[in-house]
Amino acid sequence: MRLPIGKVPPSMLDEAVFRYLGAERNDVLFGPSKGEDAALVRVGRNLLALHCDPISGAYGRIGWIAVNVATNDIATRGVAPRWIISCILLPEGSEQTLLESICCDMGMAAERIGVAIVGGHSEVTPGLSHPVVVIFPVGVARGQRYALSRNTQPGNKIILTKSIAIEGTAILAHDREKAVRKKFGEEFVNRAKAYFDDLSVLTEALTAFRAGGVRGMHDPTEGGLAGGLNEMCDAAGAGFRVYEDRIPLRSETMELCELFKVDSLKLISSGSLLVTAEAQRAENIVKKVTEAGVSATVIGEVLPEPKDRLIVRRTGVEEKLPMPFSDELWQALKLKVD
Repeated sequence: MRLPIGKVPPSMLDEAVFRYLGAERNDVLFGPSKGEDAALVRVGRNLLALHCDPISGAYGRIGWIAVNVATNDIATRGVAPRWIISCILLPEGSEQTLLESICCDMGMAAERIGVAIVGGHSEVTPGLSHPVVVIFPVGVARGQRYALSRNTQPGNKIILTKSIAIEGTAILAHDREKAVRKKFGEEFVNRAKAYFDDLSVLTEALTAFRAGGVRGMHDPTEGGLAGGLNEMCDAAGAGFRVYEDRIPLRSETMELCELFKVDSLKLISSGSLLVTAEAQRAENIVKKVTEAGVSATVIGEVLPEPKDRLIVRRTGVEEKLPMPFSDELWQALKLKVD
C-alpha cells in the first residue's frame, strides 16, 4: 500500500514499525505505542521522558514550530522538558541566512519555555524542496509520576484547551500569505500569524497534571482533533463522544478552513491539549487551567465501546468521527485560491 503524505497511519505501525525495535532492555519502562507521545526510560534513580518530532509541512517559523511541537509531547506526560537536540536539513542552494533564521527561532522558542539546546546536526541535503527540522526533547519525571493515554477509562470527561487547528491556522496564514491577504486583508493575516505564539501546551499540561484527576493527555497534531481523539482512544481501547457546539473554534480558523476547503476538525492542531479526567475532578482541572491563563472546555466523554468514535453535530445528529487518512493541511497547501 502506498503511504499518504504526512504521518504514517496508526493502522500500519504494528506491521511496519513496531516489529523492529531492536534489543529488549529492562530499563525501558514504556516504549513505542499508538496514541502515546513519549517514551519513558530509567536512568539510575531518574525516569526520563524522550521523544522526537519532525516539522516537514511548514515553510515559515519552522524552528519555532519544531521546538514547541516536540516539547509538547514531553509535557503530555506531565513532565517539563529540559533539553533538546536538533537535526536541521536544508535544501541545496540554501543561504546561511536561512540556517541562522531557523536557529534564531529555535533559540527564542527554547528560551521561552525554559529548555536548553544541547546539541544537534545541520546539513544541506539533496532532494529536499524545503527545510526539515527534527527535534529530540528530554525531560525528567518529578517523583517518577507521569500520565499515559492508555490510563484513560470509560466515563472520563474529555477536556480541550484553547481551540482547534491552531498550528494549521498559523501555517496557512504564513505560507499562503498572499492568498489570505487578498481575501481577508493585512490585519487578519497578522491575527492568524499570531497563533504561532499559542503552540506550546506546557503551561496547561503541567497545571492539569498537578491539579489531580488526570487519566491521560495527548496533543492533537496531524489529523487535528479527530486524529488526536482517535489516537488517544486507540491507546486506551475505548471510544468517545464529543459535542460540536462545545468545541472551541476561533473565527480566523473558520474563515481559513472555508477559504481552503478543509475540515477544521482534521487540521493540524498543535497548541491544543486533550485531557481525559475523572468525571468528578474535570471541572476543577478546567478551573485550574483557566486560572493559569489558558482556556479549557469539557467537550465530551469517554465511551466503553472502542468502535464508538462519535460527534454530535450542532443539529443534534450523531455521526462517526473516524481517524483521518491524512491531515487537511497537505490539501490546503496545494489548493489554488484566486
